[in-house]
Amino acid sequence: MTDTTTHHHYWQGTFIGDDEAARRLATLPAAVEAVLATPLDTETVLAACDALSRALDDPAHPVRARLAPHLPAGGAAETEELLGELAAFLGRGALTRKLRRELGGTAPQRLNRPDAKETVYEAWAPVGLVAHIAPGNAATVAPLSLVEGLLAGNVNVLKTSGADTLLAQHLLAELAALDPTGALAERVIVLRFPSSREDWLRLMCAPADAVAVWGGEAAVEGVAAHVPAGCRLVEWGHKISFGYLTADAWADETALTGLAEDICLFEQQACSSPQVVYLDTEDTAELHAFADRLAAALATRPAPAEEELDPAEYAELTTTEHLARLEEHLGFTRVLAAPDGTWRVIADTRPALTASPLHRTVWVKPLPRKNLIAALRPMRRYLQTAGIAGSRTDIAELSALVLAAGATRVTPIGAMTAGYAGEPHDGVYALQRYSRRVAVQTDARFAATACLDDLARPVAFPRPAGPLLDKAAVQDLNRGVDRGDAELYFRSGGSTGTPALSLFTYDDYDTQMHAAARGLLAAGYDPARDRTANLFYCGGMYGGFISFFSILERLGGVQMPMAAGPDHRATAEMIAAYEVDTLFGMPSYLWQLLHEEGELLRSYGGLRKIYYGGEHFTEEQRRTLTESFGIEVIHSITYGSTDLGPLGYQCTESGGGVHHLHADLHTLEIVDADEDRPVAPGETGRLVFTTRARRGQHLDRYVIGDLGRALPGRCPCGSHAPRFELLGRLGEVMRVATYFLNYRRFVAIAEEQLGYVGEIQAVLTGGAAREALTLRMERTHAPDPAAAREAFLAAYPEVRSAVTENLLDFTVEPVDGAALDRTPTSGKLRAVVDRRR
Repeated sequence: MTDTTTHHHYWQGTFIGDDEAARRLATLPAAVEAVLATPLDTETVLAACDALSRALDDPAHPVRARLAPHLPAGGAAETEELLGELAAFLGRGALTRKLRRELGGTAPQRLNRPDAKETVYEAWAPVGLVAHIAPGNAATVAPLSLVEGLLAGNVNVLKTSGADTLLAQHLLAELAALDPTGALAERVIVLRFPSSREDWLRLMCAPADAVAVWGGEAAVEGVAAHVPAGCRLVEWGHKISFGYLTADAWADETALTGLAEDICLFEQQACSSPQVVYLDTEDTAELHAFADRLAAALATRPAPAEEELDPAEYAELTTTEHLARLEEHLGFTRVLAAPDGTWRVIADTRPALTASPLHRTVWVKPLPRKNLIAALRPMRRYLQTAGIAGSRTDIAELSALVLAAGATRVTPIGAMTAGYAGEPHDGVYALQRYSRRVAVQTDARFAATACLDDLARPVAFPRPAGPLLDKAAVQDLNRGVDRGDAELYFRSGGSTGTPALSLFTYDDYDTQMHAAARGLLAAGYDPARDRTANLFYCGGMYGGFISFFSILERLGGVQMPMAAGPDHRATAEMIAAYEVDTLFGMPSYLWQLLHEEGELLRSYGGLRKIYYGGEHFTEEQRRTLTESFGIEVIHSITYGSTDLGPLGYQCTESGGGVHHLHADLHTLEIVDADEDRPVAPGETGRLVFTTRARRGQHLDRYVIGDLGRALPGRCPCGSHAPRFELLGRLGEVMRVATYFLNYRRFVAIAEEQLGYVGEIQAVLTGGAAREALTLRMERTHAPDPAAAREAFLAAYPEVRSAVTENLLDFTVEPVDGAALDRTPTSGKLRAVVDRRR
C-alpha cells in the first residue's frame, strides 16, 4: 500500500515521494514525447469521467470512502456539495455538451472535412504538454482543470499548493484506474509543492506548450517568469464583477433581495460576486436612499459562518472602511455597517470601479448609462460579470454596453454566481486554449476519404460487457429515458414486426448524421457535382427521408427532396426537368420507378448513381440497372437501424453486403446464433452492436437481428475501419415442415438458375394436412411458374425433401409488383410473410 504521508505526488499511475519526483521532473520532456506518439480518443476520457461521476454520486461507493481522508475540512453538507460539484462536471452529459460548445463535436481530434466539397481536413489537436498551476483556495479547480486538459488530448502536469490536501492526486488516480486502456494514467502527473520551490516550477514549465495559472497578478507574474518563449500562457486571474440597476429595478424588492443574495453567497469570494453596485442615475439622494434599502436587506440575511480573517484581509477591510468614513466629511461617501461588522455598504458619489475588500462589503455608485463605457473601460482587463436589473429593453441595451466596456458575462441580478453547462470562462473556451486548430490539404486521390484518421490508425474501444439486448429490451429502456433526452422520436419501418419507437437527442442525431455523411463520401458521393433526388419514404414518424435530407444538408449536396410517392410519372418528369443524376431510395421503390417509367428515364439518359438503403439489389438487378439505364455507381447509402442510427458504410471498393463499421460510433461483436459467445474468425453469427455516442441512452450489446461475418485484413481503400458482410436477417430463416429454409437462398437460386431480376416474397400459410410455402415473383420478370418451381426443387434439397415427404405444399405465383406486401411507412419489401399465426 502506498504511504501517502510521504508520497505526495502522483506520476503516471504511481504515487511517489519527493526524491523520485525530482528525478522524474528532470526527464519530463522525454516522458511527454513518448506519450504524445499515440493520440488519445475522447471517448476514453468520457467513459472514465462518467464512471467516476456515477461513483461520486453513490454514497455507498468505495471510491467515496477512499477519497474521504483527503477531502477539505468541513461538515457533511460541505462535503456533499463538493462531491456533487465534481460529479456534475464529470458526467457524460455535461462533458459532451462542453465538447460540442467549445470544440464543435465529441470527437474533435479526428481530421474531418469541414467542407465536404474540398479535400481539406481540419481537427483540434492537443497543444502537447499543459502545466496547470492551481490555486490553494478552491478544492475542485485543480482536478477539473486537468480534466479539461485531458478532454483536449494533452499530457498534463498539475501543481497543487503545499498546504492542500491530496484530493486532486487521489481523485485523478481514481479516474485513471477507471480507464482500462491506461491512456489516462500516462497523461496525468500531479505534484504538491509550495510556489517558493522555484526549481521544480521551472522544470515543470520548461517543456510545456501551455501553462494555465490560477490566481492574482502576483501569482501570474511569478509563474510567467518560468514560461519559455512561444509557450501559451493561459491566465485565470482574479476578476471584478458588478451589479447595474435602472430606476424601475432599484425600487423592486425582488431585485433588492436577489442583489443581497449575490453579495452574501460565497462571501464574495467568487469572481462573479458583485463588488460594486451601479445605479443608472446622477442623483446623490437616490444613491443614498438605495444604500439604506440595501443595508436593510443585508441585515436580514443569515449571519456568515464564523471565520478568522488573516491579518492582510483584516487590514484591508478596516482600512477601506476607515478611509471611507474620513471621506464622508468631504461629501464623497456615506458608510453603513452592521454593528457586529458582518457587512458594509459604502455609498460613493464617484463612479470609478473600486475593488471591494469582500466579506459582504459592497460599493454603491452612480453611473448613468451614457457614461458607462468611459467609466468601466479602463478596468476592462479585470471585468467579468455584470448583473443587470431593468426592463427587457434596458437589459438588451445595457448588455451591449457592458460587453463593449469589457465584461464577459451578463446575468440577472440574483443569479450572478450561477452558471450553465458549457459556459465560457472569462471570455474564452478553456478547451480551445488547450488545443491547436490544425489542417491537412490533400489532392483528388482523397475524394472518397471522409476522415484522414481512418487511413492512419484503427479506433479501439474496450470490449463491451453485460447481457445481450433484443428489441423488446431496448423498448423497455426507452421508457426510462429522461424527457430532456427524448427530443426526437422515430418509428421503425416495421419490416420485422410491430413498428417500435426510438428516441434521440438532437445532439446525438447530429453526430449520427455527420457520420453517415462521411460514409456517403466514402461510397463515392460527390457533393460538388451530384444532383440528388431524395426518394425515401416519409411521414408517420419514419426517419428515412428526414435522415437523408439531413445528411445531404451537412454535405452541402444539391438535393431535390421529392420523397417516394405513387405517381411515378410525376417523379420521373421532375428527375428529367431538374437534371437529377443521383437517386437515393429503397431498392424496391427505385426498381418500380425505373421500370414503370423506363422509356422516359432512358430517353432522359442523365442518371449515373444510385445509393440505396434498407434492402439490397441482386446481382442480376445491378446488371440490368447498368446495361439498361446506364447507372455507373450502385452502392449502399448506409447500413443502420432506427434504434442505433448508422452502423456501417460502403467505400468505393465495397459491394453487395460488405460494409465498414462506423468505428467512431459503435463496437461490433459477432456471436453464435444460439449462445453468447464469439464465433471463430470469418464465421457467420449474429451482429451485436454497442453504441458509444449517445447521451440519453446506453444501448450496449444490442442484437439487431442481422446475420453477418467479419472480413479479415485491411480494405483496399486503405481504411483501418473494420469490415463485415451482411448475410441476411434472422427472420429470413424460416422453420417450415421441420426444415430451416433461408429466404436468401431462394433469391440466389432465382438469380443464378433463372436469370430473374425482380423481387421475391415468401408467403407461409398453414393447412389441415400440411404447411404451404408460396414464392411470389413479379409477373413482368418471372419465368414460367412450373419451370421455376422445378428449378427451385432441383437446387434446394431441403425443399425437395419436404415436398417428397408430403410435409410441404410448394408453389410459385406470378404477381404484379404492386401486389407484394410492403411495410406502410418505409415501403420496404416484406421478405417473409408468415400467415400461419
